[in-house]
Amino acid sequence: QVQLTESGGGLVQAGGSLRLSCEASGRTANSYTLGWFRQAPGKGREFVAVISRTAGITTYSDPVKGRFTISRDNAKNTIYLQMNSLAPEDTAVYYCAADTSGSFKIASGTADYWGQGTQVTVSS
Repeated sequence: QVQLTESGGGLVQAGGSLRLSCEASGRTANSYTLGWFRQAPGKGREFVAVISRTAGITTYSDPVKGRFTISRDNAKNTIYLQMNSLAPEDTAVYYCAADTSGSFKIASGTADYWGQGTQVTVSS
């Protein structure tokens, strides 16, 4: 069983920044591909970013490319999502996700485990 615990959400003005964190439990957490999704009110879940086990490969969705940065600290079993130049359309619940196979299926919209989510609200 894998547990993912997100933190760092909140309310920020447009143009501001936030950093989300997600701690993954489990002795083999360092072998997981990890990533972020978001779900805005009334919309489906949307892929945001994914990072490989060794942090050597990252992939972003087009709406966040150039503004968001995903990173990981394997010593802490934690990934981060640095979000800059936030806009009201970034308002959503952000979910951490894990792919225990180490593949990149998160980029295709699927994962093996999900966190509870953290709310990000961007005011105009």
